[in-house]
Amino acid sequence: MTALKRRLCACAAVLPLLVAGCATKPVAPTTAAKPAVAAPTLDRSLPRSDAATLTALDQVLLGPQRSAANRARDAYRHPRETLEFFGLRDNQTVMEVWPGAGGWYTEVLAPLLRGRGHYIAAGYDPAAESKFTQDSIRTFRTKLDGAPTVYDKVQVVALQYPGALAPVPRESVDLIVTFRNLHNWLARDNAAAAMLTAMFDALKPGGVLGIVDHRAEPAAPVDPRAHLGYVNEQFAIDLVEKAGFEFIGSSELNANSKDTRDYEQGVWALPPTWRLGDKERDRYAAIGESDRFTLRFRKPRTR
Repeated sequence: MTALKRRLCACAAVLPLLVAGCATKPVAPTTAAKPAVAAPTLDRSLPRSDAATLTALDQVLLGPQRSAANRARDAYRHPRETLEFFGLRDNQTVMEVWPGAGGWYTEVLAPLLRGRGHYIAAGYDPAAESKFTQDSIRTFRTKLDGAPTVYDKVQVVALQYPGALAPVPRESVDLIVTFRNLHNWLARDNAAAAMLTAMFDALKPGGVLGIVDHRAEPAAPVDPRAHLGYVNEQFAIDLVEKAGFEFIGSSELNANSKDTRDYEQGVWALPPTWRLGDKERDRYAAIGESDRFTLRFRKPRTR
C-alpha cells in the first residue's frame, strides 16, 4: 500500500466518529458559485494542504456535527477554500483564537484534527467578570460536552487582553487562525498588539497565521479603532507585520462586492447579526455577509 493510500484510509476514519449515534443522513452544504476574482496571491513554495487532508475536510463539512444553519453560511465563509489557502494539514497543531460561543469553525477543525493533529481553542479568560464573557464560555463548553465523540480532544485555553498571557508553550503551534476578531481588538487600547504578540510567541518558526476580517472601503480614511467593524486591509497588514510576522499571501475568496459598508450600526446590520432586526431586512439579506479580506502571514524562521 502506498503512503498516499495509507493516509487516505486514515482520513476515512474520521467519518465514523462524526456519524456515531446519528440516524439521519447528513445534508449537503449550500453550494454557491465561486466568486469571479483573481487567483490568490501566495508564495507557491509554501506548504500546501495535501490531498488526504482535503478529502477528510470534505467529509467533515458534510458531517452531522454541523447544523443546517452553519452549513448554509458556507456560501459566504468558504471554509474549505479558506483552510486550504492557509495550508491546513490534518496532522498539525492548530490554534483558533476566539472561536466564539457557537464554535462555527470548531465544528470543522476539531473533528478534522482529532485523529492525527491537535486543535486548541484559545478563548476568553475565565477569570473575566463580564457577563457576556462568562455566558460565552459556558455556551462553548456546553457545546463541547454535548458531543464527546467529536470534541473530547479539544484543548481549551485562555487568550484575552489586556495581559494576553501565553496560552500554550512557546513555539508549539503550526497554524493559528482567527476569523472576524481583529476589529474587536482594535477597538480596545493595545489589545491587538498584545494578542498578536501572544500568537507570534505561540507559533513555531515558519508557522502560519491566517486572518479573516471585515474589509473597509480602501479609499476611505483609515479608522484605527474600526468603530463600524470594518478594517482597512493595508492597515491590518502593517499592524501584523509590526508584530514580527511576514506577509506572504492574500485571497479574494471571501470578498463580497455587494457590501456597501454604509449601514446604520455598521457591519452588524448584516447577517448573521441582524442588529437592526426587521428594519430593511430584505436589503441586508440580499447583500449577505460582509466583504472580507483573507490574509496569510508567516513567523520568520530566523529573527
